[in-house]
Amino acid sequence: MAHPKEKGPTPPFPKQEQQPPGSEAAMQPRPDHGEASYKGYARLKDKVAVITGADSGIGRAVALAFAREGADIVVSYWNEHEDARETARVVEQADRRAVLVPGDLAEEAQCARVIDTAAREFGRIDLLVNNAAFQGKQVEKFEQIDPPRIRRTFAVNIEAMFHLVRHALPWMKPGSAIINTASVQAYHPSAAILDYATTKGAIVAFTKGLAQHLIDRGIRVNCVAPGPVWTPLVVASFHEEKNAQFGKGYPMERPAQPAELAPSYVFLASDESRYVVGEVLGVTGGKPLG
Repeated sequence: MAHPKEKGPTPPFPKQEQQPPGSEAAMQPRPDHGEASYKGYARLKDKVAVITGADSGIGRAVALAFAREGADIVVSYWNEHEDARETARVVEQADRRAVLVPGDLAEEAQCARVIDTAAREFGRIDLLVNNAAFQGKQVEKFEQIDPPRIRRTFAVNIEAMFHLVRHALPWMKPGSAIINTASVQAYHPSAAILDYATTKGAIVAFTKGLAQHLIDRGIRVNCVAPGPVWTPLVVASFHEEKNAQFGKGYPMERPAQPAELAPSYVFLASDESRYVVGEVLGVTGGKPLG
């Protein structure tokens, strides 16, 4: 077996920087979503999953894994149409349905539209993965995090979760699961992206509180807190010098590939984790949470 540090590309990476929201197709090296490695075992057979931010990165890896486990996928994304079509392709390659729903989750009406589409197409929602996030460009001074950026970061990253869950609950039955994406930034916030980090802290609190409330309805709520992951969010947020060394300061000395996150979501979505409620699963490459 290979050393875990050697299981993915390591820095230095080619210098690169993109404008938000970023494009997976333009990244070097290309992220690994598990296309050649993930094997399903029918753990989510005939489930219906809504995944936000599913066009690329963690969202695409989760969509691929869920599909290979037997789930149909509602792919919610902003405007990255090329990347979203690739997600649909890998889902359909697993002989499952993919329904694309583009639009801005900063708008409550779009959150409702995502859920309404899932309800119309499938008649129920078994799994809701709140994964979409906005992360602005890194700043040099705190004052550069201006009011419009703060409003957008909170609208996409945490307010949308409230809206999506509220609209989804009438379509979720006992045995359903909600999985939120937080971040190591919730525990070790970086000043350069403090608006983003603050929303990730809010997601941890949201997860723990919602889990206590919904377990009486038979709906489990949990959270994944990734460390550095090689996704378009990275190259669209940081300067090329940081991107070239991304993940270097962590014990694993490299960023995770999206494929390395997907199994955690599968675990929390499946019956194998039925006694896991209100937990934050850290996938951080060795950096402790807390």
